[in-house]
Amino acid sequence: MPLVRIDINTGRSAEDLRRISQGIHDAILAEYGIPEQDYFHIMTEHPAGQIVAQDAGLGFERAPDVVMIQIFTQGGRSQAAKQSLFSAIAERLAEAGVSGENVFIGYVENTAEDWSFGFGRAQYVTGELKTPQKSML
Repeated sequence: MPLVRIDINTGRSAEDLRRISQGIHDAILAEYGIPEQDYFHIMTEHPAGQIVAQDAGLGFERAPDVVMIQIFTQGGRSQAAKQSLFSAIAERLAEAGVSGENVFIGYVENTAEDWSFGFGRAQYVTGELKTPQKSML
């Protein structure tokens, strides 16, 4: 059950925003095999100048349409699985009109005990939800 935060500059259409979110979700579904209803995205638009995303010394320039993605998920997936996810997200966003140099991903792992889906309870801990199987991790 990844939680995905997406930060973008203002100016995109509602359809563009939907395509970006859906593209990221489709990549996670395909690569991690999570249930389709595990769709938790927060999209935040920022005025010009509020997102700074340089090239980290890689020798390219980003356009103002950079998409900053933070994925919060349970730990346990291999580096190969993460790399495959990063690639799938870039491919899906290319289909939505976002070029590869403008896809920035930060990946944060945690444990089942770190999630509450409501009511102030950690449902994986209380047993209200089954902890995802290792195959989904």
